[in-house]
Amino acid sequence: MKRLLAWLLLALPVVSFSQDKYPSRPITLIAPFPPGGSVELTGRPLAASLEKAFKQPVVFTNRVGAAGAVGTAHVATSDPDGYRLLINISAILVVPEADKLFDRKPAYTMDQLIPVARINADPNVLLVRTEAPWKTMQALVDEAKKKPGQLSYSSSGVYGSTHVPAEMFTQAAGIQMRHVPFTGGGPATNALAGGHVDMHIQNVPGSMSYIKAGTLRPLAVTSAKRAQALPDVPTMKELGVDIDYGVWHGVFVAAKTPPEILKAIGDAVRTAVADPDFVAAMQKISSQVAYMDQPEFEKFVAVESRAMAALVKRIGRIAEKK
Repeated sequence: MKRLLAWLLLALPVVSFSQDKYPSRPITLIAPFPPGGSVELTGRPLAASLEKAFKQPVVFTNRVGAAGAVGTAHVATSDPDGYRLLINISAILVVPEADKLFDRKPAYTMDQLIPVARINADPNVLLVRTEAPWKTMQALVDEAKKKPGQLSYSSSGVYGSTHVPAEMFTQAAGIQMRHVPFTGGGPATNALAGGHVDMHIQNVPGSMSYIKAGTLRPLAVTSAKRAQALPDVPTMKELGVDIDYGVWHGVFVAAKTPPEILKAIGDAVRTAVADPDFVAAMQKISSQVAYMDQPEFEKFVAVESRAMAALVKRIGRIAEKK
């Protein structure tokens, strides 16, 4: 009788929550930067549209620190179950390279993450306060040459997505400016608007509300072509400064995420990016939707990683001032 009971128990199906169809509970979309920047401007409407696609709540959360490394590392080292998604910008590729440059243990490495999809792509724009005396980029450059190290610029953090183009600009223009890093693009832009620094190079979506309000003046964009949202603003190349730089936003998950879950996430992101509500949100901030699916985005990230590694080496070691 005991043997029969034991056999019957072994024959019973095992109930496991791990076998539930994904997603079976709320998902977290993590932004590694503070509120107010382009990651939030893209991420919050994306989370809302992902809720429709997943038919599960998607909670948008800021997890900030170390130029995005804290939130990125959190996802990179999380369980690969698909319940923690990361939305990040192109600076995600720069941080590990900067760590190598300083012989530091990287907070994360790109092989700890899987690129799922690219969402949008936009140029950066050089900004000054509207009441500043410089009406052109050349006027700003001329002033900086007269006062080396006296004019200042803000950034989202050392080697962040607003620091890199600013370093490219100062090097290409042959000027010296004092770098004032902040914890993200939002605080860095607010610092310029508040008159605490002289210049900031922010991406177009993070800049448009200030430009439209008349608070900040755009002098030049960093892309090879003029920005659709700012057709009257010249490129730096047109003005004799050879720079081609832009910022994209993408979704990532932890490495070793099972293929079926990865596909479900990719399908949901594709649906969300096509959602009219998301498209309208991007139009509102003048961001250009530039979707790439998982295989295409993975190849793109590999190419961009090599380019960013070369760029970081060219910029060199820049210590963050305490």
